Amino acid sequence: MAVVEEVGVKTPVDADRNRSQGTNGWTQSYRRMAFILDLASMLLAGLIAFVLRFPGMASEWTMPYMVLTVALPLAWSLTLMMCRAYQPRFIGVGWEEFHRVLRAGFIVTATVAIVAYATKTEVARGYVVMALPMGTVLALIARYRLRKWLHNRRWKGECMRRVIAVGHRAAVADLIRLLQQKRYHGMDIVGVCLPPALAAGDDAVTDVEGVPVLGDFSQAAAVVGRSGADSVAVLACPEMDGVALRRLAWQIERDDVELVVAPALMDVTGPRISIRPVAGLPLLHVEHPELEGSRKLLKGLFERTLALGGLLLLSPLLLLVAFLIKVTSQGPVMFRQTRVGRDGREFTVLKFRTMVADAEARKIELTGANENDGVLFKIKADPRITAVGRRLRRYSLDELPQLFNVVRGEMSLVGPRPPLPEEVAQYGGDVYRRLAVKPGMTGLWQVSGRSDLSWDESVRLDLRYVENWTLALDLQIMWKTWSAVFRGSGAY
Repeated sequence: MAVVEEVGVKTPVDADRNRSQGTNGWTQSYRRMAFILDLASMLLAGLIAFVLRFPGMASEWTMPYMVLTVALPLAWSLTLMMCRAYQPRFIGVGWEEFHRVLRAGFIVTATVAIVAYATKTEVARGYVVMALPMGTVLALIARYRLRKWLHNRRWKGECMRRVIAVGHRAAVADLIRLLQQKRYHGMDIVGVCLPPALAAGDDAVTDVEGVPVLGDFSQAAAVVGRSGADSVAVLACPEMDGVALRRLAWQIERDDVELVVAPALMDVTGPRISIRPVAGLPLLHVEHPELEGSRKLLKGLFERTLALGGLLLLSPLLLLVAFLIKVTSQGPVMFRQTRVGRDGREFTVLKFRTMVADAEARKIELTGANENDGVLFKIKADPRITAVGRRLRRYSLDELPQLFNVVRGEMSLVGPRPPLPEEVAQYGGDVYRRLAVKPGMTGLWQVSGRSDLSWDESVRLDLRYVENWTLALDLQIMWKTWSAVFRGSGAY
């Protein structure tokens, strides 16, 4: 194949050099920076705790705490290593990196308490209570900022893993489009291996979404060697069964190339998936999503309490917005609309009015101007929106009255987008899964593009949320919502 021969100009030495200077280079730099930041975070926390606990004191009695202040960062870094917080596979994406830092903080705190109790050592509790939690929080903040720095580099095309995608054309194309949209994942597909029927012959496919086809399934290891790739992504296909995957792993292990496999069951992640060995076979076990029970009750209690506190805290802002709407346009302050909630139950959603009073009547006139590719109705320059309403929409201030819906139990703080009854009437079979949970004020759709999302992408994100809901995911989405709202992108 001509494309393979072109890539084959690279020698194995060139490929190894590219691999070592690429991923390994920036990965080691990232780990060194993380290590230095972890040391500095705990050292700073220890110094602050020492100054606050022993102000103006420098004597033999405080000397052990000065030594402890210096020793804590070393013990902290060793504990992080034991918790595998510097593993390359946790770099840049996912909650696991932060989870391991939290685990290390718990271990260090528990170890100090147990050793002090077992040896009957008098330890100033104020110092320990300040130093260890503060050091953990500072380390988390430093890791978060370091990750944002890495994401910015990746948007520029730097610090990327060179990936060979192996699978059928449609699946590979979906993966390429997804990774091109979300470059912060750090995976740059540089070549594709397709089934033999598509990779050779007169009707051979030369590229997929602009990425060259470099060979078929049997040539995957050779393609990796020639291209200098450091990762192989195998998508679900019958040809790449257990035997084929094992052989591929053997062929690429000598070059320390990462092998990742995408299961056929997509958009199911986290604690729902586990590997269970049965009769020597590693079986992928998928738990059912927990949509009922204690976790649901905890979510409801947590969200209602937070919503009630938000209403009390934001009451001056709510009154100011209501005043501005009232004095700048005719019509009611509040906009009430029927939406569909969990299990198809209808409820009245509350929002600040951002359009002219007869907006619903004028909607029919604008049907032909709909810019959305699905059942949603969206127009970027909607003439029905008032001047104040445009500002409110940009920063999602019009959504704040929905806190009352959360307190009443009709909505959640985090969940799928609340649909209109006419939208639900157009749902296909799988889309009804969105109604398995309460709709939310924010969700994956809010932090992933808001109104700029296509209909299919919006549905996919909502279904992913339903399948993978956890309280930790809710907190992560709420944290990211602030950034999405302040940017004001995708809101109209």
